[in-house]
Amino acid sequence: MIRRVLMGMAALLLALSAGACGGDSDPDPAPSLPASKPSPGREGIVNIAPEPAQATALEYVDVLIKIDRDIVHNEEEKAVDRGRTLCGAVKSTPDDEKTLVDATLRGFTSPNHPDGFGEAKSKRILAATRKYICPTY
Repeated sequence: MIRRVLMGMAALLLALSAGACGGDSDPDPAPSLPASKPSPGREGIVNIAPEPAQATALEYVDVLIKIDRDIVHNEEEKAVDRGRTLCGAVKSTPDDEKTLVDATLRGFTSPNHPDGFGEAKSKRILAATRKYICPTY
């Protein structure tokens, strides 16, 4: 709950600081590029899923914490990035459960779980990743 409040406050501060930079004397600002054609970033280069919406990312992190708090270990962005990376394996081998569970074991580690979280938790992590981070893969 505190994390959501802090993230909401951070988003609000960012929005307010962007609006506070007024005083722009240029009455005709240059048109911006259309949002429908983003430049190819990490997603296009290394087969990583696009960043989820903030609300979806928060739901994903909450599910991971319910599986085992140490999966996230206070590094929410890193947990989401690990899920995005796992989506590359989901996309390339969507029906190979063993390979995907192994990828989850290797990708989701923590200081207290350097070898992953075991098969049962890895299956739950994989299911959450498929649901929240790469549902179309």
